Amino acid sequence: MDPQDAAHAKPLIPLDRDVLGRFCNSLGTVSFLPGQGPASFQPGYAEIKKQTFKNARFTMRGITVQCLFYASLIFGIWTTLSYIYIYHNHVSNLETKTQEAELIWSLGKKLQQQITHGPQQIPRLHMRFEKPDEDETAGKLFFKLGKDFNYSNPEFIDGLLKYGFNTILSKSLGSDSKVPDTRNKMCLQKRYPAKLPTASVIICFHNEEFNALFRTLSSVGNLTPHYILEEIILVDDMSDFDDLKEKLDHHLEIFRGKIKVIRNKKREGLVRSRLIGASRASGDVLVFLDSHCEVNTAWLQPLLHAIAKDSKMVVCPLIDVIDSMTLEYQSSPVVRGAFNWHLDFKWDSVYSYEMDGPEGPTRPIRSPAMAGGIFAINRHYFNEIGQYDKGMDLWGAENLELSLRIWMCGGQLFIIPCSRVGHISKQRFSNQPELVKAMTYNNLRLVHVWLDEYKEQFFLQQPGLKSVAYGNISERVELRKRLGCKSFQWYLDNVFPELETSKGSL
Repeated sequence: MDPQDAAHAKPLIPLDRDVLGRFCNSLGTVSFLPGQGPASFQPGYAEIKKQTFKNARFTMRGITVQCLFYASLIFGIWTTLSYIYIYHNHVSNLETKTQEAELIWSLGKKLQQQITHGPQQIPRLHMRFEKPDEDETAGKLFFKLGKDFNYSNPEFIDGLLKYGFNTILSKSLGSDSKVPDTRNKMCLQKRYPAKLPTASVIICFHNEEFNALFRTLSSVGNLTPHYILEEIILVDDMSDFDDLKEKLDHHLEIFRGKIKVIRNKKREGLVRSRLIGASRASGDVLVFLDSHCEVNTAWLQPLLHAIAKDSKMVVCPLIDVIDSMTLEYQSSPVVRGAFNWHLDFKWDSVYSYEMDGPEGPTRPIRSPAMAGGIFAINRHYFNEIGQYDKGMDLWGAENLELSLRIWMCGGQLFIIPCSRVGHISKQRFSNQPELVKAMTYNNLRLVHVWLDEYKEQFFLQQPGLKSVAYGNISERVELRKRLGCKSFQWYLDNVFPELETSKGSL
């Protein structure tokens, strides 16, 4: 010990031998200092040893119980966490599948309530928007698209949002696909005159997916006899996408001599783009097609034959569905076009008596309205009845306005079941204010020109539109007088009585 430490150290306290003995025995030892035996300590030693053993056994039992308790607690926590992980993983997978099904099938409640146009909608009877069972839907799509199809692929999602359908499959199909003949067998027995009117097929597009557009053109070129196809008029309504410019021009070389390409200098919308195309047409009949269609076998002859017999007959093919996810071509039932007091177009069922008689399901069907995307009309008659309302914006309601004008001003509108054209039923995921505004504006022009006193039924459904501007309609009112058109009451009585019976209902 250092001298300084020794100077500060406390003196040692001498230990009594009895104290030391008891201390040692409490530790369970029987050894003592040399020369000191255990004889004088025997009575206390046995008792202390016995008590010490009991204390040790009690202490070990307590430690064992504590270990078992903590082990059980840890096992319980681990089990709980494992269950939570497995459950979360299962729910996440389920939600992913559900979201995929929702992404595929849901157009959104808001979009269902918007005014709809043309064959963009799937031909369902009465257009009931019922979402299919999610498990069934996912199963069908899983089977059709294959187990390896990646719904989270950014290319798939981007194409779906931009174009409204599966562009990955569209690219794989390329410019040509096999279209199944969906006509009724009785149609195969029909024969058409060798001499038929010629047709100018007018296709307007704006930022259409390249392959879908080119399949439309290819199907027309491949499935239309050249002697009745005067020309294809392609109107580009100021598209932005690069592949619709030089690349498209290059691919159109195969149609040289049969195709005219018109590129608008500014965005005109569907109505004015069709008028531009019609002004350049030279065929006897104007056939308007959407830019994402595929025509079927012998699609044009039945339309031209009907117009050849009556130049004031406007005709539409039955519109088959090309599924937006699988691009599967699906046959549609025989339906007719209709609408409600909101002026929403819908597909309606056909009465069985309309298909009675020797022609059966091939008989032309009277249709109160057309979808508008696909129809044929005599070129001179189109000009005679006032073409389209040039005051309408973009698209929407032009199909109903033309339908009313045809019926009320001396023409007829029919669906020809032996003519079939497939149409991609695009999904729409965004609410476009510009489009909604245009459809509202167009509807109001129709209402104030053609519905007479029944316009109050329209405003009963949408009272907020009474004070909304709709532009100058004096030219269209004058056209109605000049053509000697009948009243809307006549239309309800003779063409679409079902609409009047729904008066006052939503």
